[in-house]
Formats: sequence, C-alpha cells, structure tokens
Amino acid sequence: MRKPRLRRWEAAEYLKLIHGIEVAPATLSKWATNGGGPVFQKINRTPVYPKDGENGLDDWAVRKLGAPRSSTSEMA
Repeated sequence: MRKPRLRRWEAAEYLKLIHGIEVAPATLSKWATNGGGPVFQKINRTPVYPKDGENGLDDWAVRKLGAPRSSTSEMA
C-alpha cells in the first residue's frame, strides 16, 4: 500500500496488517460520525484516511495502543 491516502476499507485492512488493530470499515464510518477514530479527508463524497503525518492512521494507532506495559497493575 504505497498510496498516501486510503479508502475506508483499505484503512481497515492497513490497521490490521501494519498495527494488528482489527476494526471494520463500518466502525470507521461510525467513528467518522461520532468521533474517536482516525482523522479523514474527503475527495468529493469519498472519505480517505492519510497514513502518515500528524493524526494519520499510524499516529492514531500508536495513541490507541498506548505505551507498552509489563503488568496490568501499572498506571494508565
């Protein structure tokens, strides 16, 4: 996936393959309406998700995963 911006179904596939985060395209659609998901842009009526840069898919995934922990008792 060399494209800088991905369609919704491609973004879901990218998150699974690169970051191990399984999310359905429908969930990305819901987050686009309610908030909480990665940022997106629109090309006409088509939402596209940037992979790189501030608030891109990679940045969102790192924030979503959080810091590595060695115990469940560690503070969030």
